[in-house]
Amino acid sequence: MPVKIFFCYAHEDEALLNKLKTHLRPLQRKGLIDVWYDRDISAGTDWEQQIKEQLNTAQIILLLVSPDFMDSDYCYGIEMQRALKRHELGEARVIPIILRHTYWQDVLGNLQALPTDAKPIKSWSDLDEALYNVTEGIRTVVMQLTAPPAFASQAIPGEIQQKIATPSVRTPTVQHGGNVSPFRPPLAVEKLALLRTLIGHKSSVWSVALSSDGQTLISGSGDSTIKVWNLSTGQEERTLTGHTDYVYSVALSANGQTLVSGSWDNTIKVWNLSTGQEERTLTVHKDPVYSVVLSADEQTLVSGSADKTIKVWNLATNKKLRTLKGHTGGVYSVALSADGQILVSGSNDKTIKVWGM
Repeated sequence: MPVKIFFCYAHEDEALLNKLKTHLRPLQRKGLIDVWYDRDISAGTDWEQQIKEQLNTAQIILLLVSPDFMDSDYCYGIEMQRALKRHELGEARVIPIILRHTYWQDVLGNLQALPTDAKPIKSWSDLDEALYNVTEGIRTVVMQLTAPPAFASQAIPGEIQQKIATPSVRTPTVQHGGNVSPFRPPLAVEKLALLRTLIGHKSSVWSVALSSDGQTLISGSGDSTIKVWNLSTGQEERTLTGHTDYVYSVALSANGQTLVSGSWDNTIKVWNLSTGQEERTLTVHKDPVYSVVLSADEQTLVSGSADKTIKVWNLATNKKLRTLKGHTGGVYSVALSADGQILVSGSNDKTIKVWGM
């Protein structure tokens, strides 16, 4: 898959942007990259939502730095701040491209800029040489991102080794949100066929959850909404609004009455699915909430966040019971065993951790 590149730039610098795109074209032809900028927005679409979606899914974000870029409230205050946040969370690589002389060091000085030695492109005697230098730098990052993982025999970390050696730890039946039966017949893979496609969200769909009876589908999207669908008819039953940013994770209780959602707005929301009303909002995480899961008895909620922590909640009282630390990156996924005794977490620090409840 090509690496997605997002251009963040001031329109005054569009001529230089187009020159850079020309130099990057060979990488596109080889299928290494896919580039996007705001001129790719189709007529009649929500331009701000399109920019937001592309910015939040890009793997490389190029900041085309100039006096006009630093002066732009949208480039500096919105796009660049979001890009730096994603870079900090390890979700994307941000590369400043210094186009023209301007003071940028206090804001972006901790990032490796291009061209070499951060010499502004316009100050080079040969423009093509400057852009070639930038292209080489971008190509290096692309190759780093697409390099296959190195396979090596490593010792098992002490905490995991101890868990494996402990007789009391058994292989759990893992479920998500307490709505998956621990005993299921084998999936008839050869009979799988597309039944229907559901259309309604205005942005990427980041999370889905099914009710235990298979009749209700919940979806969370980059359009900041949650949709409830009747899976038998394919009809949208209601749209839940309240989050102010991407809905990354949804979990449904076993009885189908309680829905929990986690969002980029740093909040967890608990919903009454029968009424569609938001019952409460939990706001302890300091960064986006990537993952949520409910225990089978619907008493415990677990959340994983970009703030590198896992939080365990009593859902009935809204009280935070524990904060689990150990990951060095954002916690993208959490899962609970059917008996609620084993918690598993996955992180962008490239580790999985197994916790005993």
